[in-house]
Amino acid sequence: MKVSVIGTTGYGGIELLRILHNHPIFQIQSIHSSRGESPIWTEYPHLFDINKQKLEKIDPEKIAMNADLVFFATPSGVSSELAAAFADYDVKVVDLSGDLRLKNQEDYKKWYKQEPAPQSLLDKAVYGLSEWNRENIENAEWISNPGCYSTASLLGLAPIVKENWVVPTSIVIDAKSGTSGAGRKPSRMHMMAEMTENFKIYKVNEHQHIPEIEQQLVDWNKDIKPITFSTHLLPISRGIMATIYVQLGKEKKLTEIHELYQHYYEKAPFVRVRPIGNDPAIKEVAGSNYCDIGIHLDERTGRLTIVSVIDNLMKGAAGQAVQNANIMNGLDEKTGIDFIPMYP
Repeated sequence: MKVSVIGTTGYGGIELLRILHNHPIFQIQSIHSSRGESPIWTEYPHLFDINKQKLEKIDPEKIAMNADLVFFATPSGVSSELAAAFADYDVKVVDLSGDLRLKNQEDYKKWYKQEPAPQSLLDKAVYGLSEWNRENIENAEWISNPGCYSTASLLGLAPIVKENWVVPTSIVIDAKSGTSGAGRKPSRMHMMAEMTENFKIYKVNEHQHIPEIEQQLVDWNKDIKPITFSTHLLPISRGIMATIYVQLGKEKKLTEIHELYQHYYEKAPFVRVRPIGNDPAIKEVAGSNYCDIGIHLDERTGRLTIVSVIDNLMKGAAGQAVQNANIMNGLDEKTGIDFIPMYP
């Protein structure tokens, strides 16, 4: 199956190339960027003599005529325009940006500060949280890949939210990410001198993944109220840890909650529910498509702590995008992404 990648010079795009290089079914037909035509290895020298393809201009008609599947790995605000250009062509699309995630156009304007995609495209795009929307993904032509923070948070919350075991107003998510989550564009905030031996909070109560998380939580449980969500930068390149606090609405034992998580994820090959008392760490999922989840119950307060870790460039972006593409094309979801995490 021929695939094209648009937005190849960003971290999500280059991670896609790493995965697709050894994918047994998806073959890279073309790679595209708005930066002009040059060999990809000049942008990423680690690809020298491995990938000899040249970056090409973005020509929607030409791309659609020569590819079966297109990945958009472009910044938010770009994908919506591209999506409109591809809407009339018979080609499957997986969008890694946030442009097709929010179904309400006014929400997109508020949180992304940009003009939204046409409502027809928003309605057409299936939210690609692989473990929880499989049936719709299997029949989809367009996939909106979830955000990195959203993936870690939603996978951690799903079982207890769907079972209505939480107090609807009590969800607090304290999330931390490596600097690659902000993309490759240079900024003072991400300079080595600024981030080494440092730890920063950012976008307090303003992060664009807030409405995305709330949209899905309410879809699972209409009683869920607005969440408290904070994001921090870690002095590491990649990885996310979401530490989630919820008040239980019903008295439960930790073993009962743990069994619930095991039941919900027993057929999810990339979600590992850790044994009670065993906490996941970012390094233990690095370079892989795994989401590792640990849970703790404070019996004094009735508060549950959920720890969810992912690699933001894999399960939080390119890995999940390929997982979704596998599902929508009738392949085993593990095809081409069944990597053991890197360690150390």
